[in-house]
Amino acid sequence: MREVEASRFVAATPDQLHRRLTPETVIAAEGSFTVRDVREHVDEGGDGGEERGEAPEAPDATDGDATDVVVGGPGIEFTLRFTELEHGWYYTKIGEAAPIDHLETWLTVEPEDEGSRVTMRSAVAVGLSVPFIDRIAGWKRRGELQRALDALAADVS
Repeated sequence: MREVEASRFVAATPDQLHRRLTPETVIAAEGSFTVRDVREHVDEGGDGGEERGEAPEAPDATDGDATDVVVGGPGIEFTLRFTELEHGWYYTKIGEAAPIDHLETWLTVEPEDEGSRVTMRSAVAVGLSVPFIDRIAGWKRRGELQRALDALAADVS
């Protein structure tokens, strides 16, 4: 598994950014997948741990308000569960979707110098027994995070 991070100053207040940030706008800004369906998550009991990656600071993506977003691209479709946090979003891949074994991302917005510092941190793992594949997936994921931050900054300027 690889962890990557990207951060950028954005000339908009956290409140302005929170109004613009939705699961759909985050996926569109990343640029790798298209949104195919959006639905509110309904907690049907159980802990759901078998569906999501565990991380020590990850919110429980099966409890409370969450939004399931089905995303896809050529030859792949999977669901991301978005949970709104006090200062941003957390989302994780749920269910089975080869070749991605694990994907989770934290997007945080903090006030800074009459604007905001937006940070995206992600962990990704690919379920293929190919040398260096997680390193390549991390490199690709870092590019997606940087692209998302660039698109967000351009959107509010």
